[in-house]
Amino acid sequence: MDLAATTQTVLWLAFAVSFVFGAIGQKTHFCTMGAVSDIVNMGEWSRMRMWLLAIGVAILGSAALHAAGLIDLGKSIYRTPAFTWLSYLVGGGCFGVGMVLASGCGSKTLIRIGGGNLKSLVVFLVLGLFAYMTMRGVFGAFRVNVLDKVALTFPGGQDIPALLTAAGLEAKTAFPLAVLAIGGGLTAFSLARRDFWTLDNLLGGLGTGLAVVAAWYVSGHLGYLPEHPDTLEEAFLATNSGRMEALTFVAPQAYTLELLMLWSDTSRTMTFAIATVLGVIAGSFAWSLATRSFRWEGFAGIEDTASHLLGAALMGFGGVTAMGCTVGQGITGFSTLALGSIVTFLAIVASAAATLKFQYWRLMREA
Repeated sequence: MDLAATTQTVLWLAFAVSFVFGAIGQKTHFCTMGAVSDIVNMGEWSRMRMWLLAIGVAILGSAALHAAGLIDLGKSIYRTPAFTWLSYLVGGGCFGVGMVLASGCGSKTLIRIGGGNLKSLVVFLVLGLFAYMTMRGVFGAFRVNVLDKVALTFPGGQDIPALLTAAGLEAKTAFPLAVLAIGGGLTAFSLARRDFWTLDNLLGGLGTGLAVVAAWYVSGHLGYLPEHPDTLEEAFLATNSGRMEALTFVAPQAYTLELLMLWSDTSRTMTFAIATVLGVIAGSFAWSLATRSFRWEGFAGIEDTASHLLGAALMGFGGVTAMGCTVGQGITGFSTLALGSIVTFLAIVASAAATLKFQYWRLMREA
């Protein structure tokens, strides 16, 4: 195998998958914060059904790749024996609050940058900074020594099929049962209402879910080496974690800033995660230009600026602490049926809903 050529192929395919994701997000207004907001403020479930459809499709597609032997979901960062429940709750809670204050999650931030939103560019810079500080900086010690220490250990793994197997169900039954019950259930729920069947809703849900599946295939199959010629160990090409990766948008923003700041350091190279960040921005930008919807947008005032700065900081800290964002844990991690991803998803939704209700209460009081 030509490692250099294969690595370039993986990087370009990662860029292509995220390019499509960015274009879809710009066209369909796929937004997880917007999904929660629509329910809280208007009782409208269309965008939430879009998000749930993406999760369902990602679960079914990822399971199909796993069952076919093309990828091994156990080699992702999500199916670990350590169930760090406090980190999931604290990180997910901070992220949910942050995405409301910053007008969108990590992926929406990148999509808005492609559409000309300068506020989102500032959010990107602050989010990336705080994510890096939480990975390796001042907040890293607190995360590792305090939050991550509070954990339960499941020797067989924390994914739902493994837990069902530990409870006495046969492994060959537990996996398809969990996949069909959760993935099939979410898909069926999303498609149950006929008024949901619009082009944008279906494209947003199906397209996003399939983008995650495609990313798993690129990283977990095309980029997989059973034995690296240099280390003689198993490897996944061009990944920051050294494990199979898919779409997630908090730590990758930190890696992108790191590469830009340390460009002359030859040990810093383009990675799968960075390629996805650039791809989302490029895809959104291309769609904005094609549809003439590109618009410059800045801050409305001091309060708006402060809100976005605080939101970005909370998302950077929360996303790393919870090991993912609304896409990273809410779709990509969820597709592995990891219990931690489900807990993080619920924590993000609950904290975002509470923040939206608080904002509404504050607005009514001022009025």
